[in-house]
Amino acid sequence: MVNYRKMANDVIKKSDILLEVIDARFPDETRNSEVERDIAHLKKPFIIVLNKCDLVSKETLEKTKSRLSKIAPTVFVSSKDRFGTTILRHKILETANIKGRDVLVGSIGYPNTGKSSVINAVSGRHKASTSPISGHTKGVQIVNAGSRIKFIDTPGVIPFGENDEYIQGILAVKDATHLKDPIGVALTIIEKICTENKTALESFYHVTIEQQDSYNVLELIGRQSNFLKKKAEVDETRTAIKIINDWQKGLLMI
Repeated sequence: MVNYRKMANDVIKKSDILLEVIDARFPDETRNSEVERDIAHLKKPFIIVLNKCDLVSKETLEKTKSRLSKIAPTVFVSSKDRFGTTILRHKILETANIKGRDVLVGSIGYPNTGKSSVINAVSGRHKASTSPISGHTKGVQIVNAGSRIKFIDTPGVIPFGENDEYIQGILAVKDATHLKDPIGVALTIIEKICTENKTALESFYHVTIEQQDSYNVLELIGRQSNFLKKKAEVDETRTAIKIINDWQKGLLMI
């Protein structure tokens, strides 16, 4: 088993600056406070990268950026659309503030937050091997992004001593059929979207949400999708799996 903490610390020590890549839809849940403390302890600068910003409303992004910028410089990007990558490139050089040589950048974060995709988007070419399958990046790779920037691409850092199935479902580390509690994961997703962008949920599933209780919303979506069992009861598991699948495919926007 890979010692993720040792690998993270090695990357932190070798890097001039770190990128903590998090999922813009669940920024707090996908930050790793333990790694952030290690970065601070070694007195290395870091940038918080809000990836997958194409799946979040601009208003929500700005609120999140404003809040997280109090912790570290924060940039939102969409590696899919290559949005924000030029800003990120400038922010790396500005924050690292190193003259006369290349800047070595470490990338850290949970599996499936899109670390390798961010590197590819910034470098403008497919230099880092990427895959939607968790753990695809098997070992450390050095990626030359040009213009004095070189990346250390690493496997995803998993929270130490923690195995949260809800986060694994949210980040697509596990697909819906492999979750022990798909209903719980679906309710977490519903609650988040209802809080941030209820209209998007209503539009996608063609429902009208009058009560924002996540369980009632799940039942509403199940009925609208005609996922019914005998006696017209909603098939909660089937509905939950659909919601999780739609989320993991990037079809639901916050």
